[in-house]
This record gives sequence, C-alpha cells and structure tokens, in this order.
Amino acid sequence: MSDIIKLLPEHVANQIAAGEVIQRPASVVKELLDNSIDAESTEIKLIVKEAGKALIQLIDNGKGMSPTDARMCWERHATSKINSIEDVFKIKTMGFRGEALASIASVAKVELKSKRQEDSIGTYILIEGSNVLKQEAAATNIGTSVSVKNLFFNIPARRNFLKSNPVEFRHIVDEFTRAALANPQINFELWHNDDEIFKLKSSDLAYRICDIFSDKKPEQLLHFEEETTIMNVSGFIGIPAIAKKTRGEQLIFVNKRYIKDAYLNHAIISGFENIISKEQFPFYCIHIEIDPSQIDVNIHPTKTEIKFEDEKNIYQILRAVSRKSLGGFYTAPAMHDAFDDNNFMHVELRKGAAQNQQDLQTVKNFNSNTFLTDEYSQYRNANKQEKQNWEELFKIARNTNSQQKSQFNAESDFPIQQQLSVQNEKSSQSFFQLHQTYIVTQIKSGLLVIDQQAAHERILFEKYLIAMQRQGISSQQKLFPKVMTLNTADELILQEILPQIRLLGFDINEFGKNTFVVNGVPAELHHSNEQKLIEEMILNFKNNKNQAENRNETIALSLASQAAIKSGTKLTTDEMNQLLDELFACNEPKYSPAGKACILTLSLDQLSTMFKPKR
Repeated sequence: MSDIIKLLPEHVANQIAAGEVIQRPASVVKELLDNSIDAESTEIKLIVKEAGKALIQLIDNGKGMSPTDARMCWERHATSKINSIEDVFKIKTMGFRGEALASIASVAKVELKSKRQEDSIGTYILIEGSNVLKQEAAATNIGTSVSVKNLFFNIPARRNFLKSNPVEFRHIVDEFTRAALANPQINFELWHNDDEIFKLKSSDLAYRICDIFSDKKPEQLLHFEEETTIMNVSGFIGIPAIAKKTRGEQLIFVNKRYIKDAYLNHAIISGFENIISKEQFPFYCIHIEIDPSQIDVNIHPTKTEIKFEDEKNIYQILRAVSRKSLGGFYTAPAMHDAFDDNNFMHVELRKGAAQNQQDLQTVKNFNSNTFLTDEYSQYRNANKQEKQNWEELFKIARNTNSQQKSQFNAESDFPIQQQLSVQNEKSSQSFFQLHQTYIVTQIKSGLLVIDQQAAHERILFEKYLIAMQRQGISSQQKLFPKVMTLNTADELILQEILPQIRLLGFDINEFGKNTFVVNGVPAELHHSNEQKLIEEMILNFKNNKNQAENRNETIALSLASQAAIKSGTKLTTDEMNQLLDELFACNEPKYSPAGKACILTLSLDQLSTMFKPKR
C-alpha cells in the first residue's frame, strides 16, 4: 500500500491560511493598516471601491522597501519582526507572523509599489493568486502603495458568503477608526467610491474621538491618566448621558493594539453601576501601556485577543479608574454633611444671630412626617381612583350579566370578536381601562384583557409594512426643520434605510457630512424628539442579524414600538373601541410584533377557581 500523507501545494496552503486571516475585505484593510503603522508612516490614505470587493488601495509615506524586501514580503512566514523565539514573547509591532500578505496574495490580484528614502527609483510587483507575474523598477513616491483587486476571485464560494456592500463597508469603517484612534498622531484618510468619508488630521486623542464620533462633544468626555507599577492607563470615558443601547463604542487598546476582552469591559462598565440601566452601554476609549513580556498577543489569528499575565490586578485598576472618573463628574455632598456641626458654624459666620435661630428651627422641624403626609395623600388619591375604577367594572358586570345568561350555549367556543360584537350591542360602556394600561371588557366566556401598548404596536406594525410594500404614508411638514448629527457608522445605516423611512412619511435629506435635516414626519406620529426616534430605528436595524432579508420588518417594528401609545396613556371609550376594531382586523391580533401577548382571556371557570376557599 502506497503512502497517503503528503505536503499540501504552496498555493493551497496559502488559501487555507487565508481562511483564518482574511475573512472579509475589512480583514485586508486591518492587515494593510498594521503594516503601514509599523513602517512609521505619518500619512495613510485608504481608497475602497464596492466595499472592498473591487478595490482596496492603501497609500502611505512610510519607510518603504528594497526590491528584495518587496518580493520577499509575499512569501509565507516572511517577516522582519521576529528573529528568535524570545521575540515572540515581547512583540512591540502590529504585524509579526508574516501570514497576512501571503494570504491576501493567494485570494486576490495585488499590485505593490514601494520606494525607500535612499533609493532613486522604486519597485513594482504584480501578483495574482500567489503567482508573481511581474517585478520591475518603477517611478513612485517614498513609501508604499498596495492595491488589492477582485478579492476572492479564485474562491467563488467565499465571495458568495460576503454580505451586502453597506454591511461590508461598515466593517471597513470599524477597522479604519480603530487604527485612527490607536494612532491619533497619524493623518488618516478614507475614500469610498470616490467619496471622502474621513480626513483626520494629526491631533490628540480627544480631538480624534470628536472627529470620528461626530455626535460626541469634548465636554461629554471625562479624561483620566494613571500610572501604576503594572501598567499605565489613559483615555476618555463618556458621561452617562451619552450611553447607548448598543455596543460598538467601547474601545480598549493595549500597546496601540485594539482588543476584545469581555472581562476588562466588565471592569469599566462596573463603574457605571446604578448610574445607567443594564440595557445601556457607555462610551470609552482606553489606552493601556504594558510591558510586552507581560502579555501574549499570539493566541488568535486576527490578533484581537490578548492573554495577560496579571489579569486580576488589571481588572481592579480599570475598575478603580472608571469609578474615579465618574466620581469626579458627580460631585454631590453626602447627606450627613448637611447636618454636620461645622456647617452650622459656617452659618454663624455668614448670617446674623436672628437668621441663625430661624435656620436652626427649620432643621429641628425637618422630619419624615412632612414626606409621610405627601406620600399618604398620593396613596389615598390613587386608592380612591382605583376604587372608582373597580366600581365601574362591577357596574358593567351587573348590567350585562343577566342579559348574557340566556343568550348562548357553549360560550367558551364562541369567537372573541363575535362575543365583543354582541357585547357592544348590549352595553355602550362595555370597555374599562385598568391603570391606564389594560383595556378590560366582559365577554360571553368570561373576561377579556388587552394590553393597549402591545395591541397598538401590532396595528402600526402591519400598517407600516403595507405602506412600504404598496404606498407610502403622508408626511406632515415641520414648521421648524430639525437638524441632527450622527456618527459615521450610523450615517451609513441611515443612508441605507432612507428609502424605506421615506415611505413611512419621514422627509429627511442630507445636510452635509454626518448631518441630516428632518423636514417632515408621519402625519399620525406624535413624537417630540425626532432624532431619538431615528436613532432607535438605526439601533434596531444595527442589532438585527438578518438585515437584508427582514429590512422592512425591522424598520416597521422599530417605528411601531416608538410610535405606539404607551402604558399610562388615558383613552376614551371611542378610542378603546377603535383600538380593538383595528386589532381584530390585523392578520395576527394575538401577539405584538415583538412576540408579546396582546390579548388575555380569563374564563368563568378560571375566575371561579381563583375564588375557591383554601383547604
């Protein structure tokens, strides 16, 4: 029997390696940016077409390469960063393994131009699917230019797995902004389909954050800088008011390398405990400087995970930094200080004796009875209203109970809609609003309870779907148009879903970079904050994993949840009648679009069981 184990051909091995390193166009962008940063570039320009599927070109003014280096860099495991095994445990550069360029060349058509300061002429190399087709001298600027064309041209299956252009470009923006935030001293540019997306000048971190996240303002950022024996940590934490309901603006850099670490993220977010809700995520951009020998960056192909030697102490430091930053922002006196003897001494210095006596008497009279009286009054008023509401319900029950007994047999099988129809004929006051949250009515089989907010969400959801599929909703023009500013990632999403939003009655137009103007809103929409409404729609779209397939449903659900009447809204009898009529006209009246029950029925048998005596 012949031997069956053999070495893979070089081009096959490179394509397999590319599957780990190059997952999408953004992976190419990350690797090229790392190389430009390592080359000590001060200017980096990224040009992308068709979300990187057609072209990814990166131009820098770094050190450049010699003709030999320009050819060798495309070989697998060729690197200038590692000379011995000891170097692996003290990595100070972004790239080091020598896999990226070889992997890129195996799945794309690549052109390289590079020139060093001391050279009179540069080098041009053309590679296609790991095959070097041309190498020659060429006139070029100092630095390096790499063009990656037709990514995955020789692996159609991999190319078919790529997402839509807007989705892939958002991933590119993420990689670009992370590199820009890690290196604010470098000038960065990003162009997409000949449109300028970013032009970031060299600055400090605060200005770089505001340039990238255009919805952030300097006064909303809390700066910190701490030095310890373990590490140095610096950066900015956003005030609680700018926390969002989605992740994505939580950035940690270790030695200028962006990392993903849930443990360290928890350390920072713990500082916001009892300040923001659990559904919110604060903004922060944190830079950690640590001895490279204390970390291992070689545990993941994309180098986004790091293993720390002293993880617990790093956690405690980050947690303390987070709390200290927020503690400086919230400077409120403790309650016991208000009645401290020293405070009364300061009162004597500032005021006369007569005024002091009046102040002291006020303090003596200050007790909990004052608050108890107010709370008791509120309780009595609420209890009185609740009693009146229940008496109204019992009145409805008494007026209709005698009429229903002789009307139908097999009442439990009678459809709810028909039971409601008969009930409405017998009583003009058949509906009752419980705590301004539920609509309660008596039906033949027992009791019907409707969640008014969930029911209205179902009604609006189906209405909006029809509007996007058939005809739009009329728009009501605003007397004073609203100008809103979004960060670049949200701007890209809004541009993507703008056609659907306009069908729902929104009149929104671009008004410069990262800025939009809202001229009109849906005629039936009553919402005081249009920007918050649109941001919620963007957030829900961002969180939806099947954006392309369920775009209309995602947008309709988002707007319905925002525009629906909320719990606590008082409704008239006519409004309750109309709500139920529209609910039972829906295709799926039992559940809201989010899956919450709209209707609950309690049969007479169930009610009877509840009142049975305990044995």
